[in-house]
Order: sequence, then C-alpha cells, then structure tokens
Amino acid sequence: MSRWILVAEDERALGEMLCDNLSLESYHAEHVFTGPKALERMAAGGIDLLILDVMLPGMDGFEVLRQMRARGDTTPVLILSARSADQDRIRGLELQADDYLTKPFNLRELLLRVDALLRRRKAPTAGDDVLEFAGNRVDFRAMSASTRAGETVELTATETKLLKLLAGHAGAVVTRKAIVEHLFGSSAPVTVRTLDNVVLRLRKIFEADPTAPRHLITVRGLGLRFDPAG
Repeated sequence: MSRWILVAEDERALGEMLCDNLSLESYHAEHVFTGPKALERMAAGGIDLLILDVMLPGMDGFEVLRQMRARGDTTPVLILSARSADQDRIRGLELQADDYLTKPFNLRELLLRVDALLRRRKAPTAGDDVLEFAGNRVDFRAMSASTRAGETVELTATETKLLKLLAGHAGAVVTRKAIVEHLFGSSAPVTVRTLDNVVLRLRKIFEADPTAPRHLITVRGLGLRFDPAG
C-alpha cells in the first residue's frame, strides 16, 4: 500500500522536486507552502510522514511540530533546515521530531531516511485479509462480505480495493485525488463519477442508513474517511 507524504516547504522548486522524486519511489506526495497549511492538512489526517521545513511563512516548522505533538499526532516528522546549529537540532528533537536533515542535503540520503522512518512506523492492521466492523465482515481475498442483516454480498474488484484502502487508513482522511489514482491510475480525472457510484453501493451494503453514513464518511473538499466504530 502506498504511503502518503506531506512536504511542507516554501521553496516551490525544492518542494516540487521532492514530490516528484517521492512519486518515483511509489509514494503519494502532497506539497504545502506555509506553516498553517501544513498544520491544517495534518489535522485532516491520512498522512504517513511529514517532511517539514523549519523556515515556513505564517508559522515556523518548530511551532507546527509543537502543535502537532500537543494534540497527540504521532506522525513521523523529518525536519529540513538551512541552519545546522546544534541548538536547532536539539530543539527539533526536544519537540519529538523523528529525524533532522540540514540543507543542502543529498537526495538519496533523504529518500533512505524517509524509507527508514516509514518502516519503523507500525503498519495499520485494519487492512488485512478480513475486516470486521459494526456487525459486517469483509473477506478481501474472496471479495465478498456478510452484512449486519445476515446477507452475503459479492464485491467487485474496485469496491474491494477501495474498502481495503480506506480500512488501511482507518480514522484518517484519504484524499479524493489519492483514491482516484489508487483505483483508476494517475491519468484519471479527479472527477471520475465511477468513484461516487462505488461509494454509494458500499454504503447501501454496509450502512444502517446509507443517507446518513457513519462508516464511509465524505469529508467535504478533501476525500473519504473510514470509521469502523461509527
């Protein structure tokens, strides 16, 4: 399963270069330019690692990190800084940064550090071969489900793939763009109507009230969130 990485970097060329190279490594990469935007995007969820520049406009990287940890966000953070002074490195580690690189840096070293941080993080368990929630049971291998009503339903490949993706990021928002790329490929338009139809059918199968979903939740302007508890 591809991991989502947020790059918070105000230098457009550097941020785009990092995103391009992360994409080549099969990660999904997003780019924001300010501290407040980074904090807002992290609050929305669905990010597996944050590459955080210290010198961000609006709110510096240290303050972004402080507020993240204060609200209980344990997402791994790799700090980038043009300042190599020991006090900056120490401050970042005191704020519970997971790693620290000074600019200019070797791209290959950064990619290796990203890989190491993601491998250290415990993989989500919700996206295994079987998913159980709210009286429903999904067998991803068999592409079938038994519902709370006792019905057995066959799932399409697309439905299975979407549900497994969302379950693997339970509680976090998965962006519409990332979902479309995962299901239909990177060349598909974000407005693919097929996705809406897939979501509607999954809600009819698993939700007690499909018109007021409690498990497959649309987060306006961002994407979808799976809540197994509801």
